[in-house]
Amino acid sequence: MEYLFSISILIFSIVIHEVSHGAVANRLGDPTAKYAGRLTLNPIKHLDPIGSIILPILLVIMTGKGIGWAKPVPVNPYNFRDQKYGSLKVAVAGPAANLAVALIFGLLLRFLPGLNFIPIGIYSAFSFIVTINILLAIFNLIPIPPLDGSHILFTFLPESAQRIKIILNQYGFFILIFLIFFLPWFFNILIYIVNFIFFLIVGSSSL
Repeated sequence: MEYLFSISILIFSIVIHEVSHGAVANRLGDPTAKYAGRLTLNPIKHLDPIGSIILPILLVIMTGKGIGWAKPVPVNPYNFRDQKYGSLKVAVAGPAANLAVALIFGLLLRFLPGLNFIPIGIYSAFSFIVTINILLAIFNLIPIPPLDGSHILFTFLPESAQRIKIILNQYGFFILIFLIFFLPWFFNILIYIVNFIFFLIVGSSSL
């Protein structure tokens, strides 16, 4: 039951992440995600078999923490009114949405302890919501495709370094899988950063 709850929160957090991408793209003049039916909180529209189900389940079982991704929201950057920074804004929207969720529930954790009638289970649930959303935000800011950080990197990458973009687009997914499953210290660094941000928001250590 605990695993089911964890996966459910993770999936919902991923959905918020993806909908935010599409919503910002729509505001910038690109209705592609809207026409594709991706501006919805219905998780079925967003789930990716590997990134949303298999990988999160494996990581929750192995580490107690879960990260993952959904199907990329379809975006046509040529429709953006802001051609220079449109892709950057869309990329930042997902992690920003996760950090906003973490901030809301984190502040509740910070100020609710004075209310003695709040069950301990609520604190545990809120703590997990904060942790998983911080983790999703930080993980997605890694500058390796298909993560959002790669679009941020590519926005500022000079023309002379376009070969880096080509290489990352070709091999980014395999690099990411290697980092996650074969370099334990990579995940340890992520968790350290997550716990630090959790402490800044909540004022105590993560559960």
